[in-house]
Amino acid sequence: MSEMNFDEMTNEHFDILREIGNIGAGNATTALAQMLQCKVDMAVPQINLLEFKDIGAAMGGEELIMAGIYLGVEGDITGSIMFLVEKESARHLVSKLMGMTLEGDEFSEMELSALKEVGNIITGAYLNSLSSLTNLKIFPSIPDLTVDMAGAILSVPAIEFGALGDRILLIQTKFFDDVSIDGYFILIPDMPSYGRILSALGMGN
Repeated sequence: MSEMNFDEMTNEHFDILREIGNIGAGNATTALAQMLQCKVDMAVPQINLLEFKDIGAAMGGEELIMAGIYLGVEGDITGSIMFLVEKESARHLVSKLMGMTLEGDEFSEMELSALKEVGNIITGAYLNSLSSLTNLKIFPSIPDLTVDMAGAILSVPAIEFGALGDRILLIQTKFFDDVSIDGYFILIPDMPSYGRILSALGMGN
């Protein structure tokens, strides 16, 4: 199965993608707890295949200000991944990491750097899970961080994604320490890569 599209995806395929999301979210939670040096719990992730145009609404609206970490992916699969978190949640993560209360409304360069590192650790945990489950080699690019409206952040992969199809995998993970944080992980492999992932998991034709 080198090529496939979502119309051909069975419930069994989707269950495997859901399992990848569950394991990735669990690993991301562990990585986050180690990074913040505090206990972090996780609710069961919600995993959906959505049309790209519906992603913004699923995260609370396209005008919601969010921090988005974007990475390209190369190796045995190609595409991109994103991790998005609402701005106030991002500020909470950074203040925890830096051990200080953030001043003002905008992120300083140091705070943005810390936030990029949080995103890098979380996306790395997801990719490591995917790589371990599939035995595929996956190489992420240097992360790019944007703080903007969700719709603007999503427009970057939307342009890239336009030629690939119209549905993508959205993994919503709720993290808890002393506050609740909704993190959204978006996996955007190209269509041949979806086929390779499922084939590597024994789901090929």
